[in-house]
Formats: sequence, C-alpha cells, structure tokens
Amino acid sequence: MSLSKIKDLFLVAVPALLIIGGAFWATYQFVEPAPPKHISIATGSSTGAYYGFGQDYARILKRSGIELDVVSSAGSLDNLKRLHSKEKRTELALMQGGVASQGERDGLMSLGRIFLEPLWVFYRPELEINRLTDLKEKRIAIGPTNSGTRQLANALLSKNGITHENAEFLSLSGNEAISALEQGQADAVFLVVAPSSPFIQGLLKKTTIKLMSFERADAYSRIFPYLSKVTLPEGTIDFVANIPSKNISLIAPSAALIARDDLHPALAGLLIQALKEVHSKGDIFQKTAEFPKVTDPEFLVTSDTKRSYKDGVPFLQRYLPFWLASFLQRSFILLLPIATVLFPIIKLAPLLYNWRIRNRLLHWYQQLKKLEHNINEDVGYQHFAENMTELERIESTVQLIPVPKDFSDQFYHLRGAISLVRERLELQAEKVIS
Repeated sequence: MSLSKIKDLFLVAVPALLIIGGAFWATYQFVEPAPPKHISIATGSSTGAYYGFGQDYARILKRSGIELDVVSSAGSLDNLKRLHSKEKRTELALMQGGVASQGERDGLMSLGRIFLEPLWVFYRPELEINRLTDLKEKRIAIGPTNSGTRQLANALLSKNGITHENAEFLSLSGNEAISALEQGQADAVFLVVAPSSPFIQGLLKKTTIKLMSFERADAYSRIFPYLSKVTLPEGTIDFVANIPSKNISLIAPSAALIARDDLHPALAGLLIQALKEVHSKGDIFQKTAEFPKVTDPEFLVTSDTKRSYKDGVPFLQRYLPFWLASFLQRSFILLLPIATVLFPIIKLAPLLYNWRIRNRLLHWYQQLKKLEHNINEDVGYQHFAENMTELERIESTVQLIPVPKDFSDQFYHLRGAISLVRERLELQAEKVIS
C-alpha cells in the first residue's frame, strides 16, 4: 500500500475513530456499573419474623449469584440507623411503618410495603379497656426503647392524651411483658406481631388476658397514613371454641423493605421478585397477591421501582442467568448510542474517501487547464520549453497517483487530456521552429 493511500485512509479513519471514542465516553457516563455480588440487610431479633424473612430473601437471591448478609438488630429504629451509618452500614432494612421522621427518610427509598403487622393491645380481663384513653393511670408495657413497637405506642398514646405524667410506661416486650400482665405487674401490653406467629396464636387462646378492639380504627387509619384498619373475624383462630367470640377491629402498620437510594437498579428488581415470592401468599388480614405493594405513604418510590412492579421479571432474566442478563443489558445500553453514531460514519467514510480521490484528480485537471491557458498565450522557444517541463511534471506525478478501480475511467480521462495538451505543445513547437 502506497504512502499516499495510507495517508488517505488515515485522514478518514482518525476522525471517525475520534467520533466513535467520544460517543463511547459520553455514553459510558450514563451506564450503571455491574451490580455488586454482596449486600446486607438489617432485620430484627434472630428469633423474630423479620430475621426469618431476611433468610428467605437470601435463599432466593443466592439463586442469582447474589450473597445477602442477614444482620440481626434491635428493631426498626436500629435498622434505620444502620442505613445511615458509615461504620455499620447496610444497604437494606426491614422497617415497621411510622418509625422514621421526615428528615430520617433522606437518602432512602422504598421497595414496597410487604405485609401488615397488627398492633395487639392485651389487657387484664378485670379491667374495662375499650379505648386507649382508658389506659390513663395504668401500667403499660410498650416495648424496648429502640423498638418500632414503642415508637408506634408513643404516637398513639400521645394522641389519646396518655403520657409519662398520667401513666407508667414499661420497657417490656414478648413473653416478659405477657408474664408481667398475668402476674398483675402490668395492666396492658402493646405488641406488633404478624398474625401467623405461634406466639400470637397462643395469646389469643388464653383466658387470663383479653384483646382490645379498636372502636376508632377508621379514625386512626386517617390520621396515621401508615396504618390500616383490619378485622380479626369471629372464630378465625378456633372455630370449635369460637375464638375470638366476636369480630375484633385492629390497626396495623405495614412493614416495608427500605433501601439506600444508591442501590443498584438491577438488585432492586431482583429484590422485588423475592418480595413477591415470599409475601404474596396472604394471611388472615391480607388477600393473596395483595402484597407486596408499590405504594408507600412515607418513603420515596422511584420510577425504576414502579416499573419493576409493573413489568415483572425483565425479558433477558427470564431465559438467562442474572449476571449474563445484567451484562447484556448494560452492553446494549452502551452500544445503542454508539451504533447510532457508527451507522452514519460507515455510510459517510467511503463518500469522504471518494471525495478525496476525486478532489486529487480535479487538482491535476486544474493544473493542466492552467498549462493549456499558457499555451494559448505564450510563443517562443523559451516558453515552449517551460510549458513542456511543466507538462512532464504533471504527467509524471499523475502516473504515481494511487487510484481505486472505481476511478479508473476518470484517471484515464486525465491521462488522455495530458496527451492532448502534449499534442498542442508539439504543434506550437513546429510553428516556433518554422
């Protein structure tokens, strides 16, 4: 390949490569990195339902090659701190509704509400407790300091005028709180537990304690957006013993899976699939496929999350392993804009190359035309010799021009024009000599 041809290709290829490289760089700024293979989730006590759900998610995510580290914690408030922490940070957390203030929601997003957790208020049967206002001057077990149960209990009791000044709050929960109630050391107990829990099933069958029905459940659900009214129907727990003996109205915060807002979108979609697999079965208070829900009254729900709920499993993940589907999806996003730039370049590059060849031939046509003009005006042997020298220069240079086959006709036309000019010069020479 001649140096001239190499130069032509270089002048065409370099700008094209620069444009493609620029398109690649610009597109890369908008392409998500590969999803991490290891993330963590803050749950709750290692013996609680939250921790069990975390184990279910871990089992499901492992099928896609993602390791989910399930971290036990002191409860929803502790989980919230872990999401914001720099030292004990987790990417995910299970949260009870109503525990986060407005400022604490910054930098977080919701992957959906996943199930209802009724608030159970048990009290000693000799007392008449029909409303929370009846708990004035009573001893109330509302859970540990950092628990979501205590947060919810404080909000509800405060709304009913029950404070530290007119009631005694006990930091008891679970079996310890129930024992205090049965032994007369507490008058009422607040518990937030899933209805499927054997613990709750056992409490509802006890005759030594009673369950309060929330007469104003509708009002609570209006005032506190994260609360829902639910009904425990008569006989649900035991048809033979008719437990409960009447319909019980309860209020229930909805638990949510909360993530840091920098969670990789591909992992968010994978987690939503896990939520659907674990929480769509339904129970006493929720219908099949009622949960998980994409709506959230407290935390931000991103458009990507809404799209994952609506569209379900991405097309590529239906047929390919998660890592391969994710790679192909990112590659497609990267290559599509580049292909948009590359296609016109592929079309234009040959045209640009052809233009350069045609322009080179036209240059020598112009030189030849200038020489022809000199022939018409110049007379004398000296001018003849100069014109002949110029013609020989043009001819020798044209013979060295690398011309593609497509331009062969134009090339030979140029050489034919040179021959015609040579004939005119020879005729002029005969006139000078004679």
